[in-house]
Amino acid sequence: MPSPKEESWKYVDLDFSLADFSLAERAAPIAEPDEVATALREVAGRAMIVNGFAETDGSSHAILTTAAASDGEVASLLGTAVDPGVDLFAAAHHAFFRDGVLLHIPAGRTVERPFYVDVQATGEGTVSFPHVTIVVDRDAQASVVVGFRSPEGARLVVNPHVEAFVRDAGRLNLTTYQRFGSDTRAIIHERIVIDRDATVHLGEVGIGGVLGRVDLNIDLRGNGGHADLVGAFYGERDQTLDYRLVMHHVGVSTSSDVFLKGAVQDRAESVFTGLVRIEKEASKTSAFETNRNLVLSDGARANSVPNLEILCDDVICGHGSTVGPLDEEPLYYLMSRGLGRPRAARLLVHGFFEEALQRLPQPELAAPARVAVNRRFVTAQQEGRV
Repeated sequence: MPSPKEESWKYVDLDFSLADFSLAERAAPIAEPDEVATALREVAGRAMIVNGFAETDGSSHAILTTAAASDGEVASLLGTAVDPGVDLFAAAHHAFFRDGVLLHIPAGRTVERPFYVDVQATGEGTVSFPHVTIVVDRDAQASVVVGFRSPEGARLVVNPHVEAFVRDAGRLNLTTYQRFGSDTRAIIHERIVIDRDATVHLGEVGIGGVLGRVDLNIDLRGNGGHADLVGAFYGERDQTLDYRLVMHHVGVSTSSDVFLKGAVQDRAESVFTGLVRIEKEASKTSAFETNRNLVLSDGARANSVPNLEILCDDVICGHGSTVGPLDEEPLYYLMSRGLGRPRAARLLVHGFFEEALQRLPQPELAAPARVAVNRRFVTAQQEGRV
């Protein structure tokens, strides 16, 4: 098991062993309503992965199939983006991966409506390894939403892999929405490969899980490629939300922009470790990285470590982070205009997240995310926790 002695796990002390969990078996889907599916309304295609076993609706807009039923050149990409040597969890995924979803958008095709992949984990004391592979071919365009969820109170581990290959001049909007149950430990590996003149807009919403870790690597290997990442996360009680990002610029004239906002309360802890690496040949790169954090309780903690590794001198780069409580000056201003302190604080928390939520690549998801983060803060106020 990884330990805080390793740099990539420096801020996370895992309280479990993977060997203590049995491999999940087939199970019925979660019965509770899915607010993400409700928000999306009309989609181009749907797929569901429950405990690593996949089903699709056979969409006619693209090749949407299970990994077990796929073949050909595109299928050969499945499972190739995440190196099994990254950590124990990546190795376990490669060893025990059973099935997943493969979405292929053929060259030149534009799909206006989003595809939705509902990833579920169920079963007390189990571990599952769901897998999603997305291939956007040359000059094609698509939007994909991957939603993660599990039952409240079920002690389980889930290790999803999400990989996307965006070929020359392709365009992909990809949003992951994580709201696992409060006793779920989730370690998510995401890998995005961007070819020449391709564009990827990424959105991350992190709310659930006692441990929610996202290991995200974006590889801008083609000239003129662009990636931006917008995200919002909110931790409470004993949650740990851990984001590890590598933005790797390889091609010439590539660009990237990272903008993450998060809040923690009670005894929750958040971690953002971001690295922008620009290779020697990646001239004319433009890259920016921003992480803002609110600490709403004395017992909560936020760690923010943005890094730049620049091996080329013809670049425009910048990074920044902030960690702190609600600013007293705007609180005082709002209270001087007649608002009570609780309502003024709610307004500031709402405004803090709004900048990120309005920039999500799938705009319909801003509403459920807004409700979720605002509800957490209001409930904590009513219970005297903030």
